[in-house]
Amino acid sequence: MDEIKLLLGRLRRLLYSRGRSTDDTDDLIQEAFLRLQQYRDKQAVGNTEAFLVRTVLNLSADLQRRHRVERIVPDALESLSVVDPSPSPDVVLAGQERLLRFKRGLRAISPRQREVFILHRVEGYSFPQIAKELDISVSMAEKHAARALIFMMNWMKK
Repeated sequence: MDEIKLLLGRLRRLLYSRGRSTDDTDDLIQEAFLRLQQYRDKQAVGNTEAFLVRTVLNLSADLQRRHRVERIVPDALESLSVVDPSPSPDVVLAGQERLLRFKRGLRAISPRQREVFILHRVEGYSFPQIAKELDISVSMAEKHAARALIFMMNWMKK
């Protein structure tokens, strides 16, 4: 009886070292003993411990292969719903229409206001830089920008 406990302990440690869970280990050892009994019915076994060790290792490898195959789901790609990160056609159309409206609004303001607006809002110039670039006062650059911004905000709301 002590020999069986020692053998069970060795088999458990062997399977634990291969990453098997307690439940899997018990199932594999039980299956190995069953196969030992079935094999003994037909012929003699020279080394019982070697037979059991080889059997649990083979069963463990088979279990590993089954788990690997089970993770492969047939037709998995077809069943996946792929999310397209690009905007929907109606959102794209709305954006294009908004951009066209914005461009028409820019054409509707005076050339000086348009120039100041683009330099400030698009190019990122400061008002002193705009004043120097256009040879106007800083106050006038601010007024042009404010008028252009108010006009564009009202234009885009329409």
